[in-house]
Amino acid sequence: MLWPLFFLMTAIHAELCQPDAENAFKVRLSIRTALGDKAYVWDTNEEYLFRAMVAFSMRKVPNRGATEISHVLLCNVTQRVSFWFVVTDPSKNHTLPAVEVQSAIRMNRNRINNAFSLNDHTLEFLKIPSTFAPPMEPSVPIWIIIFGVIFCIVIVAVTLLILSGIRQHRRNTKGPSGVDDTEDKCENTIAVENGIPCDPLDTKGGHINEVFLTEEERLTPL
Repeated sequence: MLWPLFFLMTAIHAELCQPDAENAFKVRLSIRTALGDKAYVWDTNEEYLFRAMVAFSMRKVPNRGATEISHVLLCNVTQRVSFWFVVTDPSKNHTLPAVEVQSAIRMNRNRINNAFSLNDHTLEFLKIPSTFAPPMEPSVPIWIIIFGVIFCIVIVAVTLLILSGIRQHRRNTKGPSGVDDTEDKCENTIAVENGIPCDPLDTKGGHINEVFLTEEERLTPL
């Protein structure tokens, strides 16, 4: 009595899981390319693990917590390794919508890849777009990086202000350019009054202009 039931279930499963069937997905693995000499053999144990990972992913989807390994069907398995799979409804003999299966696979893609030591390029779900790897979190918190940048900008600005102040102070100390030279020129210039050259009064050296001295002052010795 059990044999007819077994053949009936097998026929139903064969009808549900076919290449290009509704809600069916093709998977292609490149184990040799990914692992080289450490490549493992794809056998029934690996198939069981794959079905378990798909069932695990489906149980993460709302209202699909009753999914079991037996609900994941594989067919057309090749040696290279590729195959098709579908996920059947636990209570009815039809496959689950492709949208739900796709969503479940995308949410748990990294878990599935890690289970087989593969990645999105060596474990391909041909009708399911590859997921992007999660962004790398920097070892240093973002706020520390921002604080460091702002601190460096402040230090550079303060340094420039200090250097500008030092330069301005030196200019103010020396005075306007050319003042010292003008004073020196004035000291060495011979005054000319009424067409008669005369030496200017040199108060710094204690010299007196003889033009303004009387006869007695000239003869009187100092």
